[in-house]
Amino acid sequence: MLLESLGLKFEVIPPPGEERIAVGDDPRRAAESLAEQKARRVSAIVPPSIILAADTIVVREGEIMGKPRDREDAMAMLRRLSGGSHQVITGVCLIDMVGGRELVESEVTTVYFRQLSELEISRYVDSGEPFDKAGGYGIQGLGGLLVSRIEGCFYNVVGLPLARLQEMFQNLGLSLL
Repeated sequence: MLLESLGLKFEVIPPPGEERIAVGDDPRRAAESLAEQKARRVSAIVPPSIILAADTIVVREGEIMGKPRDREDAMAMLRRLSGGSHQVITGVCLIDMVGGRELVESEVTTVYFRQLSELEISRYVDSGEPFDKAGGYGIQGLGGLLVSRIEGCFYNVVGLPLARLQEMFQNLGLSLL
């Protein structure tokens, strides 16, 4: 969605296999590693091109929160986020297969949630929105109603920090503009 909004032409290629977080990785390195694993797996199956991969995680008090497994897990995640702050970290990997360069970076945004009632949490979970999102919410949808403020890049919370992406492309001698 974000790349389309920039008018870019691209192909989405799901990476084969599954990414894994190394035990002991700090959250920022974990997000970078997940993006790097995706990019490398795709680069192994496509002709020479530029590969972009990203992975977004939510971190509350040092704990990485993935996507909820079920309704109860989503409810528990939102209760944990309610009334507090957490970090959204997106790892981004760019591989220029022709130029032989690889960049791996990450962006961190702090998100503050309002104090949520059980009814709000239940209704949000019933919307179905939480189930494919790290931390169990999406700021670009109904989940935006849960957020009181952010510090950092909004697009990072959506899943791709656009300003950082432009800087990474510029470091490869390219531009998205």
